[in-house]
Amino acid sequence: MPRACGVQPRFGSASACKNWTMRSIWSGAVAFGLVSVPVRMESAVEEHKLHFHFVHEPDGGRIGYRKVCKAEDDKPVDDDEIVKAFEVKKGTWVYLVDEDFESATLDRAQRTIDIHAFVQESEIDPVFFERSYFLTPQDGAEKVYALLARAMEETGLAAVATFVMRDRQHLACLRVRERAIQLERMHFADEIRPATGIAPKGVRVAKGDLDMAVQLVRRLEGEFKPENFKDTYRDSLMKIIRAKERGDTVEVAEEEPETEAPVDLLAALRESVEAAGKRGKPRRRRSRKAA
Repeated sequence: MPRACGVQPRFGSASACKNWTMRSIWSGAVAFGLVSVPVRMESAVEEHKLHFHFVHEPDGGRIGYRKVCKAEDDKPVDDDEIVKAFEVKKGTWVYLVDEDFESATLDRAQRTIDIHAFVQESEIDPVFFERSYFLTPQDGAEKVYALLARAMEETGLAAVATFVMRDRQHLACLRVRERAIQLERMHFADEIRPATGIAPKGVRVAKGDLDMAVQLVRRLEGEFKPENFKDTYRDSLMKIIRAKERGDTVEVAEEEPETEAPVDLLAALRESVEAAGKRGKPRRRRSRKAA
């Protein structure tokens, strides 16, 4: 059953949060050992994107797109003539039907989140995380769901699992957040680009510059409080939309000059440290070990 969201609606939201519901996008079971936990999967995030449309300026009519065949001089094509295909080489296609996708995996895998191991969450680099979901217990599975969640809390471990959704197998991390099991859909290792060639080579860093840079980092050290960060660009864009809706004149912001590397790096760092000190950024207190 859809459940109401508890997040407060934001200015200019396309739809108020009170009308937003958590809907199941997948159902199956979490399997570890011989134990199965029937669950539903729901999105753990609600993105506040602004959705725009292409329209015909003179009359506001929506712009439509037709499905055409490029090999037949853009002749319109009916939906029943459209199939999925994979291009094995230039101009050579292999057509696939729904049964082919169903045959690519075992029936169990289609509806099962298979746990392969429990690991320390710190072992997983955040670059692997793709999207977050909640796993909610199906009716009658509340006890075994709570048992798995408590066991993961007691051990401090996260689960590494695989599952199939939307014609694709996914890697996942299961972890507990406020007694609820959260699934992080992950990238596979061969999807992560290596950092080779990204860092500059042959660059020498002067000790004075490094000491000043470290001092600046320490001055800006604090605690992560996500509620302090807002999508100010989205809010500004909504203000422009509201102003144009009222017929107000919108002033075009002046384009800021491109940022250039400072000529005197040490002077720029020193000035930044002084500015950070004036802002009075709170520093995170470090706990000291007893002697």
